[in-house]
Amino acid sequence: MKRIFRGFSVVLGLSPFLLAFLRDRRRWILFGAPRRRTEEAHRRRAQRLTARLARLGPTFVKLAQLFSSRADILPEPYLSEISKLQDHVPADRAQDIIQVMREELETSAEELLRDFQEEPVAAASLGQVHRARVEGRDVVVKVLRPGVERAIALDLDISFRILFWLNIIFPNHHVRAVTNVVREFSVQVKAEMDFRREAENIERFQRFFRKERKVRAPVVLPRFTRRRVLVMEHCPGTKIDRLHELFSNGTLSFKQVMETLTFLYMRMLMVDGFMHADPHPGNLLVQDDGTLVVLDWGAVLEVPKWTRESILGVALALGREDIDGVINGMYHLGMISPEVSRGEIREAATEILRIVEKAKTTNRQRIIEELIGEVFDTFYTWPLMLPQELVYFLRTAALIEGLAFHYDQGFDGLAFIRGVVRRNQTELVRTTGQQPAQIARGVIEETQTTLRSVRDLVTRAEREELRVRIHPRDIQTQERFLHLQARRLLLAFFATGTAVITSILFVAVRNWWLLAVGLIASLVMYVVILLLPTHLLENPLRHARGIRPDEWR
Repeated sequence: MKRIFRGFSVVLGLSPFLLAFLRDRRRWILFGAPRRRTEEAHRRRAQRLTARLARLGPTFVKLAQLFSSRADILPEPYLSEISKLQDHVPADRAQDIIQVMREELETSAEELLRDFQEEPVAAASLGQVHRARVEGRDVVVKVLRPGVERAIALDLDISFRILFWLNIIFPNHHVRAVTNVVREFSVQVKAEMDFRREAENIERFQRFFRKERKVRAPVVLPRFTRRRVLVMEHCPGTKIDRLHELFSNGTLSFKQVMETLTFLYMRMLMVDGFMHADPHPGNLLVQDDGTLVVLDWGAVLEVPKWTRESILGVALALGREDIDGVINGMYHLGMISPEVSRGEIREAATEILRIVEKAKTTNRQRIIEELIGEVFDTFYTWPLMLPQELVYFLRTAALIEGLAFHYDQGFDGLAFIRGVVRRNQTELVRTTGQQPAQIARGVIEETQTTLRSVRDLVTRAEREELRVRIHPRDIQTQERFLHLQARRLLLAFFATGTAVITSILFVAVRNWWLLAVGLIASLVMYVVILLLPTHLLENPLRHARGIRPDEWR
């Protein structure tokens, strides 16, 4: 019963916005010209959507934060409004938080509770943070909110059911991209709700950066680490967007802080393949000696070597204006759905090349933000999907430029990042473990292999030895198609039979309500027949969920 009421509230809350978005594309949803809306109308709708997501609770607040960086899914002004949605909710009672600590830590909880401050220093959707003192040092205690696992599992279950029908009725790249975000979130949030994972992430980061004096993360106290409780040292510092006074009095160097931040995220993405996935000013503190402290390691991004190689390959192809190389890299990164033809995507790749060429020749300030905006507009317009690695990289680039512009309105972000890359070129080249000569040799070898394959193909064709094999997946697709046509045929018979039987009964009893209900039911079945697509027979999300409601019962 709880699931039904919650599902009804979610559908009732979000369906007006879904219908409004659909009518923006087609006035009558399934047909008609796009509906014209002023920018002010979109801004008002974006404000209402943000308020509605906040009222729906922590799951939708967390999802909104992910969508705020996905301009391939949502356009402006929705991105700007959703990005204002803060991950702050009313704090739980201190007694409830203490109860969780006692359940998790048992006898060790009393040691923490001696100097435990009941007033929280932060209250987010998943956890709540309090100050304490233990073993003679100041610490912060992060506690998972009671009942949050069940609430998020229920909301995700409802979301997947809604997305299943959206994929059936409106199969397009925007709906697929939304589905991918929710699927990734379901896996990510499960890891975020296990604080032992966060402790492991912090220790891993400390291993990677143990030789760096200007970057650090809080030290974890393993004796107090549990699934729902995490105790770390208290790291004093100033939020990175509140350093005006320290810059003005000479305590800190603006250039050094920005260089440290830029190099940190470049190295995490392109060298270590292990990236902090929640970059915002609240998670970045700067100490008086210029040390950058990175907080909140619940969400991290694993960037495998092949992805780093693909990103580097696309960057090199962009640099030499090789449009086919760009398209190949985009397919390899999963930015293009396999059923989209190369011809259809070529114009999108050409547009991206134009944007990059524009970035090379412009001298305007804040070019990174404008460049990212144009790239995102291209992804929103064309059937492209941004891989999450690039999403976080672009999001971090925009954050760095936005922070720098916050302090210096004459800041040239593109030139600054180029300088950082140039000064750290040796270390950043470790992206793929290859030197430039090795990369060039690999390109030559790949070209030779391709030419040999083409020659072999032509030779086989001349000898009439060329055979075409059907992949088992294609056979399954045909079987599904035939099954669906059979279902459609049965449903059509049933709809026709319902209409005929209803008409006969009406002639016998003269009941207009019976006639109306019967004909409406028949009409609905015919509509289902028309709308049901040929490529979706089962829920594609059934086995893709990272978190399930029955885990937390």
